[in-house]
Amino acid sequence: MNKIIISILCLLVGETVTLAQKRSVDKIIAKVGSEIILYSDWQEQISFIGEKQGSLNKNDECSVLENILIQKFMVHQAKLDSVEINDEEVETQLTARVEQILQYMGNDVKKFEEYYGQSVSEVRERFREDLKSQLLTERLQTKVLGNITVTPNETEKFFQSIPKDSIPYFNSEVEIAEILIRPVPNEEQMQKAKDKLNKISNRIRAGEDFAKLASLLSEDVGSGKQGGSLGWLKRGTLVPEYEAAAYRLEQDSLSAITQSEFGFHLIQLLGRRGNTINTRHILIKPELSDGDITKAKNELDSVRNKIIKDSIPFEIMVRKHSDKKSETYNYGGQLVNPKTGNSYFEIADLDPDVYFAVDNLKVGEISKIVESKDQEGKKYFRIFKLISRTPPHKANLLQDYAKIQIAAKEQKKNEKFREWLNVHIPKIYSDVDAGIVGNCPNLQVWTAATKRG
Repeated sequence: MNKIIISILCLLVGETVTLAQKRSVDKIIAKVGSEIILYSDWQEQISFIGEKQGSLNKNDECSVLENILIQKFMVHQAKLDSVEINDEEVETQLTARVEQILQYMGNDVKKFEEYYGQSVSEVRERFREDLKSQLLTERLQTKVLGNITVTPNETEKFFQSIPKDSIPYFNSEVEIAEILIRPVPNEEQMQKAKDKLNKISNRIRAGEDFAKLASLLSEDVGSGKQGGSLGWLKRGTLVPEYEAAAYRLEQDSLSAITQSEFGFHLIQLLGRRGNTINTRHILIKPELSDGDITKAKNELDSVRNKIIKDSIPFEIMVRKHSDKKSETYNYGGQLVNPKTGNSYFEIADLDPDVYFAVDNLKVGEISKIVESKDQEGKKYFRIFKLISRTPPHKANLLQDYAKIQIAAKEQKKNEKFREWLNVHIPKIYSDVDAGIVGNCPNLQVWTAATKRG
């Protein structure tokens, strides 16, 4: 097998295409154990990858089908190996991923439904089995590949094995830290939000329908369209304040007004099974005044002046002033590159706000205040410190050990995965449409498995 993609394509993370496309021509083109592959499955993946990477040639299309075969094989093998995924785990993941898509879309349910051509609940139903298959595959991958490590000696040997003319060049990279301050609603706005939710609570206690009021008034748009329902969720999934209030409730009873980082909640317990609960809620968020926004900006301006003029260490001001719920707070304010998991960013990978803030900074300097907006359109403010900047250079072990080690580990994983597939594929029944195999020699192993089986 020339290409093996170990990381199975993520489902439901803002980039799915399966519901956005219509299936015009369909037939079964392959079988792997108890799993089938449709012609439309193949074409949708080709279309999806083509949109991201440009048009694919025939060999690429063959590799796409090979990867689908591997995915189906992994699901089949996971079932044979009694890898278990319970329904509650699927529901938790499904809820989280649908909510993530909604956040990407600014919690615009109408936009979500137009994109997928179905309601939120219908999308959940459509993806449930796909998500369960993905979780089975991930669990099996962890079982097969989870204990792989590479030693310093293996890392060095991997690097030395790269032909001299193939050693990559790395672009200029930067390390950056931030202090982030979000405006906080004042007491008057907080009280207005509580009063509004108390009135809603009184209406429900007087006999009005919770689900109807949630759909009309809740400011959690995603759950609001579902009558406020969050579905079945395990303990530890919800924010602590919400969870504590929910677990104290009796069946069908309403909570007192409960405050969390998201605002104020009115919660109803619909069911409980051990450490899993089914709840619905109505959320009201306090509004920010112009004064709240100005106060946050002035606070950050004061912080910046203390760092620059009074030489107070940046890291200390992170601890004192930066948003404790920000992703960077526990790392001394340092940004982590989601692509690599380390602290280095190529300039092209930076968000525009960050790029323009640090582009002209010298190492150790502090940026001006940058105003940004979150996915809900709320303002927040940041300053950045340029920690380091490396010039473009040819890869070497001294400067790039972490990257080279990651590449060495991925190669070792691929090799072990290939060996594991070569052992297990012949043991299962598989078949691929003869016309496709004729154009895709890399798929012969799947037909050979049929002959041996």
